[in-house]
Amino acid sequence: MDKLRDPEIRSVLIDQLITEYSNSSETLIINEMSVSQGVSRVDVAVLNGIMQGYEIKSESDKLVRLPLQVNEYNKVFERMTIVTADNYLEDVRKIIPSWWGIIKVSNKKGIASLRTVKKGRLNPSLDPLALAQLLWRDEAVDLLKKRGLEKGILSKPKREIYKRIAESIKAEELKLEVNQILKTRKGWRGQLLP
Repeated sequence: MDKLRDPEIRSVLIDQLITEYSNSSETLIINEMSVSQGVSRVDVAVLNGIMQGYEIKSESDKLVRLPLQVNEYNKVFERMTIVTADNYLEDVRKIIPSWWGIIKVSNKKGIASLRTVKKGRLNPSLDPLALAQLLWRDEAVDLLKKRGLEKGILSKPKREIYKRIAESIKAEELKLEVNQILKTRKGWRGQLLP
């Protein structure tokens, strides 16, 4: 039997997420969302009340990059779920943090079948700078203006703008602001819902 590859698994996962969130006008599903200024790209992101990420590891993938991906995703996603083939289940458990969820992929006559093995929990610590870096420059400037924090920073490089945001806005408030900005962003590549 042929190995299931990322595109087949992704298609089933996205269909499942679209079905789950189809009644929510507050949900945005994004195919391949960059994090940490492009260092990593989560396979599927769901933005609604919280930011959730889904990382796919198919039978034909390697786990070499997973530790770096875990490190980057832990900075910005309030929930993370790994969607993995049975052959990687035990290896993946050793790499991901305990708060991540796990969905197991089975090959049912060439069709991906998904089953939740472990429900995830909320991320205990987000990185304010990494959250700020999810914003485009104009979005970051608008956030500073909204908060009255723009003085002396508008002509500075992006990294200074992100630093000001991270140092000036409490993490709990920042994650809500970033979530809302991302949900209303126009021009997403790979946007699926609404």
